[in-house]
Order: sequence, then C-alpha cells, then structure tokens
Amino acid sequence: MSESTLRDQIEAQLRTIYDPEIPVNIWELGLVYAVKIKDDNSVGIDMTLTAPGCPVAGDIIREVEEKVRNVESVTDVHVHLTFDPPWTKEMMSEEAKLELGFL
Repeated sequence: MSESTLRDQIEAQLRTIYDPEIPVNIWELGLVYAVKIKDDNSVGIDMTLTAPGCPVAGDIIREVEEKVRNVESVTDVHVHLTFDPPWTKEMMSEEAKLELGFL
C-alpha cells in the first residue's frame, strides 16, 4: 500500500473521532498536528486537545490509537499529546468554523 493511500485511510479514521463536547471531528477541529508514517508502517500522531484539562483526554487518545491501529497494514501507533502550540479556534477548518457558527 502506498504511503498516500495509507495516509488517506488514517485520515478517514481520524475524521470519525469526535470531541464529545463539540459536534465536529478532531481532524476538522485542527487537533491533529502531524501524522508520521515510518517505513515499517508504524504511525506516530502528534495531536492536542481543545483544553489541557479536557476530562475525556484519555478516551480520545485511546480511540485514536484503536481506530488507527485497525487500519490495514498499520503495524503500531504512538499518539503524542502536546499543548505546544496550544490549540486555538483559528486551527479549525473552514467547514468546522461554519458548523460551529464562527463564519
């Protein structure tokens, strides 16, 4: 499988994960900073949350790991949670801003 196809499948899975407090998926919210695919198809994901004290942080990270791990040919998943840079609503896609009434 090509890296672009694998990246598309990973992105599709990330689009199915929602912050329970916001009706927009984590990809459109801009919470995923980077998806890194190594030669052995292990995946590293750098992401953040809308707030450092997010009560569902563990649930969201676990869901990211599980869903990406279920993508065919992914060998391993490591999610790195960072608050640098901190998330702001400017990181959202146009679609997310529209959905949430920011446009």
